[in-house]
Amino acid sequence: MIVSLFALLFLLIRLYSWVLIIMCIYSLLLAANVLDRHNRLVWGIGDFLYRITEPVLAPIRRILPDTGMVDLSPLVLMLALRYLLIPALLWIEGSILMHSAGVGYGGYSGF
Repeated sequence: MIVSLFALLFLLIRLYSWVLIIMCIYSLLLAANVLDRHNRLVWGIGDFLYRITEPVLAPIRRILPDTGMVDLSPLVLMLALRYLLIPALLWIEGSILMHSAGVGYGGYSGF
């Protein structure tokens, strides 16, 4: 049960990373006028991506210094997911599994 919960969390992190990449590509295509902002499908996709990513990216943007036209918040979030959150989840998962197996207490599992 615990393993499947952590597998689901890792899957969600991987999917969110892909959503961030798609959002970056989408914003680049909008900035280059490759996509038409007035197209209903393009607007719907952009609205969905904005609603999914903006609640997480907005606090990061407030912390980062202003870099002009370049938004570094998706990069910061991807690095935080990759090098902070995933290792922390792996450590927690390993600790829970070792605790449930009785490892780490000298093999003594109690009474």
